Amino acid sequence: MSRESFRHAAFHDMLTQLPNRSHILDTLGQLLKLDENASFAVMLLNLNRFRTINESLGYQTGDRVIRHIAKRLQEGAPGGGIVGHFGGDDFAIILRNVSDRTAVADFADSVVATMAEVIRFKDRQVYTSATLGIALSDPAYNHAESLLRDADIAMRQAKDRRKGFMFFDPSMHSRAVSLQQLETDLRYAIVCNELEVFYQPIVDLEKLTLHGFEALVRWNHPQKGFILPNDFIPVSEDTGLVIPMTLQILRDACTQVVKWQRSNKIHKNLSVSVNLSGKHFGDPSLVPQIIKIIKETHIKPGRLKLEITESAAMDDAENTIETLHKIKGTGAKISLDDFGTGYSSLSYLQRFPVDTLKIDRSFVSSMDEATENDEIVRMIMALAKSLGLKVIAEGIENVQQLTNLRRLGCEYGQGYLFSPPVPVGVVDEMIADPDRWKNLVPETGFGAGNSDSDFLQSEFTN
Repeated sequence: MSRESFRHAAFHDMLTQLPNRSHILDTLGQLLKLDENASFAVMLLNLNRFRTINESLGYQTGDRVIRHIAKRLQEGAPGGGIVGHFGGDDFAIILRNVSDRTAVADFADSVVATMAEVIRFKDRQVYTSATLGIALSDPAYNHAESLLRDADIAMRQAKDRRKGFMFFDPSMHSRAVSLQQLETDLRYAIVCNELEVFYQPIVDLEKLTLHGFEALVRWNHPQKGFILPNDFIPVSEDTGLVIPMTLQILRDACTQVVKWQRSNKIHKNLSVSVNLSGKHFGDPSLVPQIIKIIKETHIKPGRLKLEITESAAMDDAENTIETLHKIKGTGAKISLDDFGTGYSSLSYLQRFPVDTLKIDRSFVSSMDEATENDEIVRMIMALAKSLGLKVIAEGIENVQQLTNLRRLGCEYGQGYLFSPPVPVGVVDEMIADPDRWKNLVPETGFGAGNSDSDFLQSEFTN
């Protein structure tokens, strides 16, 4: 191989023959050295869901798509622009002599539109889309790596917000550093057992007695105090830490509920619900781990309920159905959480082997007003009855909502009217007071002798 051939191979991608990462870094480094006031932009482009193309159509077709995308980008790049391929589904574009931010945004818009155009091969059509992150030159940049890093941060932010492109700003870097530290701390918290399980009671709405609990993770950081679940749960999802974290919660919750069952005869049939992430459904060890925990904690399988959100269930419905059937084989029950927000079809709902529907709190929260949500709750109740499913209403916050749900014949509920999620010590007091909710509403009967009850009986049976 000649020196020229060797250099070409070292600085170009073999599949597309475009400049590779080393070439792009070298070019950016030269631009930074030549003129600190030079005006240019670097874009990182990532194809969305490209893995699906490889897995469904094969890697050979995936390579054809990459070469086609490379050609489109080259043809669309303005004079002096450089297009590079970093491998896989990642591309870079350098725009020189940028006039202003608006011009860069206009070009980014055109790239997003071009990437969305159908790719026509002789034997098939392929659809793609892309997300871009953009970093603009600035005298503060001393290293080419910093420019690429910031463009990458902006691209990931754009993906998170489902935008076609975003410009980098310093707050993004601060957030990325914070998230990295949060991930490190969360890994430590899981290993060192810093996470705590709180329990929110699930109440039998007819008897107004304790039926069970939903187990919810809480994190009391030794330096930062309590960190909100909305802050660390997404990090656990993105990093895969949600899998070991959930198994820890599942084990702790089962162990604790068995203790409560054995210490109080009134509550010997308490159940506990634990949330599963959509990530679990790609983990082949999930069902064996559930079986192991059931055996080791001695919980009756029917007292364990595993919850999955409706939207997560629909992400990969066929795989979800298969996994849920395996979970049912352990004897555990299954709840479909946040029902009404994930747009599952009736045909899929009939195939999901679920025992319970949980009505999303957004519908319950306005039941004390005359809104269409009343009708939605009625329909969910009727649908559940027709399928032989139980219903839990989430987010009950006042007596009016409770009264309306009882009138509709809703079996179970949870919410701040009864109790927020609380630690074990508070639950011990709750269990010792079995009549604590009896005085919330007058004893006027439960869902009987009214038109709502008749509606629920007939809506899906006639």
